[in-house]
Amino acid sequence: MKLRIFRRRGALPGLLAAGAIGLTALAAPALCAAPVKGGTAVIATIGEPPTLDPMASTADLVGILTQHIFETLYTFDAKWNTTPLLAEQMPQVSDDGLTYTIALRQGITFHDGSAMDSADVVASLKRWTETASRGKQAAKLIAAIEAPDAHTVRIVLKQPYAPLTALLAMNNSAAVVMPAEKQATPLKEVVGTGPYQLKARVPDQYIQLVRYDGYQRRAGEPDGYGGARMQYLDEIRFAPVSNANTRVESAAAGQYDYVDALPVESAAKLKDSRSEPMLLKPFGWPRLVLNTRQGIMASLPARQAVQRALNEEDMLYAAFGSKDFYSLNGDLYPAGFPWATQLGGKVYNQGDVAGAKKLLDEAKVADRALRILTSQQYEFHYKMALVAAEYLKMAGFKVDLQVVDWATLTQRRQDPALWDIFITHSPFLPEPALIDFPSKDSPGWWDTPRRNQALDAFNQARNPEERRARWAEVQQAVFDEVPFIKVGDFNSLAARSPALQGVAPTPWPYFWNAWKAK
Repeated sequence: MKLRIFRRRGALPGLLAAGAIGLTALAAPALCAAPVKGGTAVIATIGEPPTLDPMASTADLVGILTQHIFETLYTFDAKWNTTPLLAEQMPQVSDDGLTYTIALRQGITFHDGSAMDSADVVASLKRWTETASRGKQAAKLIAAIEAPDAHTVRIVLKQPYAPLTALLAMNNSAAVVMPAEKQATPLKEVVGTGPYQLKARVPDQYIQLVRYDGYQRRAGEPDGYGGARMQYLDEIRFAPVSNANTRVESAAAGQYDYVDALPVESAAKLKDSRSEPMLLKPFGWPRLVLNTRQGIMASLPARQAVQRALNEEDMLYAAFGSKDFYSLNGDLYPAGFPWATQLGGKVYNQGDVAGAKKLLDEAKVADRALRILTSQQYEFHYKMALVAAEYLKMAGFKVDLQVVDWATLTQRRQDPALWDIFITHSPFLPEPALIDFPSKDSPGWWDTPRRNQALDAFNQARNPEERRARWAEVQQAVFDEVPFIKVGDFNSLAARSPALQGVAPTPWPYFWNAWKAK
């Protein structure tokens, strides 16, 4: 069976009205037969989610699951433009860029049967600004969130903020809409407006979603994450399979309808198996996040020593094994994206352990104990951590490699006393402000005068050329102050049963619009 490769080929040059940049189109699902209604799709994920509150986590796993339950005012279409979801249309933005007036769709109900109105949206957005790292990022710029009437919400800003609509569209650390009276923190009731509702959660076994019969989908056709969200499946069941090799074997055996986050080198093993491999190229970028708030990584010379010591090429080779699945690139976006630069080369892939040790000596860093937090559920994280640890040991660090499950990692990284470096990854996002590092509240807690000046200038710029120039200044601040270190670019691999139709390779796979062929 041929490997289906979907390449992102280019980028729209213009700035969309909402501030999001269009990237490459999401691949259209392969349609082999007319959709049929009914059946259950069983999805193997990388593990147990730490929460089902999409505001409370930036973890992709949380976003993948909860996007079926909860919805946002906006989302992304097949060309990565922002598009309305619970909003009736794109916001009306005042000439000064400070006031966003959002008309809401009418006739929307929550899974408990109650009608959605502006009071629910205002309460949800206020909770988002208090709970979600992306919301806290926006909160500093928001003067008011108010409801002129039952079907309208108004957001008033203190200064122009170009990424706002894209931020409202993101599916993790997400500005989802919940009933106003069911917004306890921590979240006690999982009630949204989405096409599927939670029926059961059995920890470490499955999360069961069933069709919500009261769902009001948008008119028209499916369009990426936007457009009509069809409810062909009766049930979607997410099963945690934390071991990467087990996921590969189960995909080859056709045990699940869809298996997420497979090691890319397993593509050959899936050939002529009971599942079809699906490769998204390029997908995203792994990175090491450094704890700038507390411990050894709060020292800039120590962070620069880590940057100088690492050999990213060795890390990528250990993780992926072939350049078919990765590419060396120190810039935060690859060529073909409007945000691409050529600034990262001077600090990337140095592997200079002697120079790193000299930096530590000159800075008189006495305690060189370094805790690296990683998980084997994303096997490539773990392999990169092993290589990084060896280079850092040669540079004079005393490395404590702590291997935990992904749910524990996402919880532990919230406490700056528990770690110095953790490894994560992100898809290439249509708007740089959606990457979690711009938020001072994201683990890593990068907060310096230079960071603030560069990001403020970027977020207030309103035309494409100025935004791209300001983004280059943000990237240079990252390379100089080292709040995190990009490892490179990589592709992602998943597998689906031939019976599961209407699913395409995407950064966050979704299963509305999917059906089981008879």
